[in-house]
Amino acid sequence: MNNEVRLIGISGGSGSGKTTIIKRIAERVKDFVFIPQDNYYKSAENISNKNITDFNFDHPDAFDTSLLLEHLSELKEGKAIEMPTYDFVHHRRAKEVVQVEPSRVVLVEGIMVFFEQEIRDMMDLKIFVDTPDDIRFIRRLERDVTDRGRTMESVIKQYLEVVRPGHYMFIEPTKEFADIIIPEGGHNANALRVLASFMNDILT
Repeated sequence: MNNEVRLIGISGGSGSGKTTIIKRIAERVKDFVFIPQDNYYKSAENISNKNITDFNFDHPDAFDTSLLLEHLSELKEGKAIEMPTYDFVHHRRAKEVVQVEPSRVVLVEGIMVFFEQEIRDMMDLKIFVDTPDDIRFIRRLERDVTDRGRTMESVIKQYLEVVRPGHYMFIEPTKEFADIIIPEGGHNANALRVLASFMNDILT
């Protein structure tokens, strides 16, 4: 049995279906670690619905990339980590951390996980979830209003001023680094079967 830790990256725009893929994979693969890049956002406690665009959550600098890189390196070495959590209602890192034990398969997911070459180079497989803009926007609107205490007006303003420009400046160009491009996200049954099979092969 090969005990090498494999790191799989899943990227794509906000609302593309990345999290849905993770949920579907969890139904088929029992032993893997999930690291959401969203947990590594920097705190922006002065942000509210009124000034939501003052902090650009769709820019590489919004993330604590050095901590993410440190944690991925430790997981690749078979070490446990204390993963941060993020409070999206108050836009700050929460006090709670999650103890993450090592596994032979690590899934890291987020809009910018392909942006930094140092992180890309650690990955054994890179997957980009490709979903039309209108579908992504509707999903984001529903999520932010329902789960994150946002107003519809603030979500639309943020999308037009920073999310959409950030997508085409920082996220869409990283599609070229992907080994696999999945249309339809978690609704692409064939792609899910292939990915689950790849992961289960590693674990057997």
